[in-house]
Amino acid sequence: MAGVFVVGSLIGVGLFAFIYAKGISHLGNDPASCANCHVMEDHYDAWLAGSHTNVATCNDLHAPHDDVVSKYYVKADNGFCHGLKFTTGWYPENIEIRDSNRAVTNEACLYCHSEFTSDMRRTAGSDQVNCTRCRSDVGHGTG
Repeated sequence: MAGVFVVGSLIGVGLFAFIYAKGISHLGNDPASCANCHVMEDHYDAWLAGSHTNVATCNDLHAPHDDVVSKYYVKADNGFCHGLKFTTGWYPENIEIRDSNRAVTNEACLYCHSEFTSDMRRTAGSDQVNCTRCRSDVGHGTG
């Protein structure tokens, strides 16, 4: 009986958190949902002023393009981490991208800009082109 109470409580708390955090809005592709959290407002504003605002959403830049399961797995993982950090206050003032997300973002660059990156990869002799190393400001800065 105690197990049922614990599971029910966890589901209830999770459902409350999902609704309170406007979780439904994060299931779509509207970049405004990224600004639900005040920590992301500057990033959202920078995206609005940047070069990708009319051609790519946050999901185009930060979610895998290979299949819908991978896309929603990454969205769920990021949503959980962002929610946990926001709720507990365990995030730096200047948030930093995780290594796994940096790889996803790099793949998004290569996916959309393959006509440019194929020559770079051939010249480098490798498929390991790291776009975000030199272009980290794209999307959230001046690029």
